[in-house]
Amino acid sequence: MHVHRRALLGGFALLPLAGASTAMARDERDVAAAAALDSQFARHAPPAMAAAVVGRDGVIWSGVRGVRRAGGDEPASLDQHWHLGSNGKAMTAVLYARLVEQGRARWGAPLSELFAGVAVDPALEAVTIDDLLCHRSGIADGDLMTRDWLVAAHGDQRPAREQRVDFAALALGKPPAGPRGTFAYGNSNYVLAAAAIERLTDQTWEAAIKAEVFDPLGMNSVGHGAPQGDDPWGHRLLPTGQMGAADPSRGADNPAVFGPAGRLHMTVADYARFLRLYLTEGGGLLRPDAMARLLTPPAGAPPAYAHGWGLRDEPWARGPVLSHDGSNTLWHVTARVAPNRGLAVFSVANERSKGQPANHALAGSLIELYAPV
Repeated sequence: MHVHRRALLGGFALLPLAGASTAMARDERDVAAAAALDSQFARHAPPAMAAAVVGRDGVIWSGVRGVRRAGGDEPASLDQHWHLGSNGKAMTAVLYARLVEQGRARWGAPLSELFAGVAVDPALEAVTIDDLLCHRSGIADGDLMTRDWLVAAHGDQRPAREQRVDFAALALGKPPAGPRGTFAYGNSNYVLAAAAIERLTDQTWEAAIKAEVFDPLGMNSVGHGAPQGDDPWGHRLLPTGQMGAADPSRGADNPAVFGPAGRLHMTVADYARFLRLYLTEGGGLLRPDAMARLLTPPAGAPPAYAHGWGLRDEPWARGPVLSHDGSNTLWHVTARVAPNRGLAVFSVANERSKGQPANHALAGSLIELYAPV
């Protein structure tokens, strides 16, 4: 199965966040969180969903409901692998920040510098890595990730790095569809950013992000593509109203070249480890000033988006909330992070149409429980 082109559109969403609740004891909150998970799982009925509340010291609460595959009886678990879709974009941005701290890269580097020796259209020469990571390059998926491109990419057996070299040549060789500086969400930005990272490190993006982000954070469960084997599988709601499990051996994800834009899976605990970076001013992986840079959106018209996150101020967060949704159409995840409050929540389901409303509602309930104004 080839994933429908709508998979390329799943990603950023600025979401209204929950209001206040009265303070509760920790045990009461945990019981109420489990009940909220029960309620949304029963109401929306995705095959499985998992969620967590994360603080500065780690996971505060987590829960899981449902089965690995619709129609089966094997339960899903927290230590299985859950697909994060476009919520992996922030990880690519953190990787670039690591390279900056090591003196191997610099903020503000233009494409003409990052891709020295590659033909770059004059209209793109001044576009920077920051423009790519904040979706303000003017480059549009519709011009590049066409149906024919997707079909060819699914069948391409070459190493992903070679494919990204070709994608970079394609993207850089034509004028952008839109103006630089205007927000236009596009997965092409992150594929191109990864191609730049591969030139800077002389490593694949997959190897570089493992060495510089996942290994230092102890994120040992991270994998690429659709979760397989004993993990939950992604699902699609069929015209009959039934859930169809997508066999991961038959293309149940975007093609490998797409990795930096959203093709990662991991356990609930490992995603929590990543989110703690934003609650601990870098958690020792990055300096506080680097984290501040990652959370500073560029000047320009709304929306405010910075390096893998949409941003908006919310009373419960006592400052900015970072939010992002991810989906490859077979999965859905939502995350909301409040650095000043030292709290993050996320919820993930292995089907999008039912999982999206369930995840959004549960995230709101968890905020009400654990972050009263």
